Amino acid sequence: MNLINRNYGKKLISLVAIALVTLLLLATPVLADAGFLQWSYGGATNPTQWGKLSNDFTMCELGKDQSPINIKNAIEDSPAKISFDYKPSPLSIVNNGHTIQVNYAQGSTVSINGKQYSLLQFHFHTPSEHEIKDRAAAMELHLVHRNDAGQLAVVGVLLNEGKSNPLIAEIWKQIPDIGETNMVSDRLINAANLLPSNKAYYSYSGSLTTPPCSEGVSWNIFVEPITVSEEQIETFTKIYQVDARPLQPINNRVVQLHH
Repeated sequence: MNLINRNYGKKLISLVAIALVTLLLLATPVLADAGFLQWSYGGATNPTQWGKLSNDFTMCELGKDQSPINIKNAIEDSPAKISFDYKPSPLSIVNNGHTIQVNYAQGSTVSINGKQYSLLQFHFHTPSEHEIKDRAAAMELHLVHRNDAGQLAVVGVLLNEGKSNPLIAEIWKQIPDIGETNMVSDRLINAANLLPSNKAYYSYSGSLTTPPCSEGVSWNIFVEPITVSEEQIETFTKIYQVDARPLQPINNRVVQLHH
């Protein structure tokens, strides 16, 4: 009888151990692939934790020139030296799990202070990541550019509630499911239709607002916002209720205003 009890006890211990291992495996997040590290705007992988998620993300925590910032006390500097040469592009929309991104065909450029950058893609955040004089907008558009030296320049446009934007209406009609890309080859768009008429802008040196939070990014935020309708804002927020990194310390940086 004692032998039976001992054998039963060993089996019970083994079953409990297996159950505990199974629970641990179930509790461990499974990444989509080895090269993909999950981060988010909420929960355990929210922006305050980005720097701890990977050695590649340490700038998110340790960087001193991070974005976004609250733009105020800007120094009036030189006249606006920004010009756009945006050309039509087929509509290619990616729903990447963090935002709605439109990839752009080669050949469109922006010139900032004599440096030319090529437009790679644009995407959206809600609410706006940058604030101007303590005020946020409903959304923010980021047009991401890179030059031949690999340097990044982002042009930011604030989006306030108001009149509907026709180009955004076209994009919203074609949004794919999360993780999918929708190529609409028979529909050309032009990102120039997302720019305000007044080209006055703020400039400062910052970072990517998503991991890996790399610094050395030239930020150029238009003073004048454009408008989107309440319905267009709601369409986006139904997919991404919040996809904005909190404001970062400005530290010793100078923000310049170019008219």
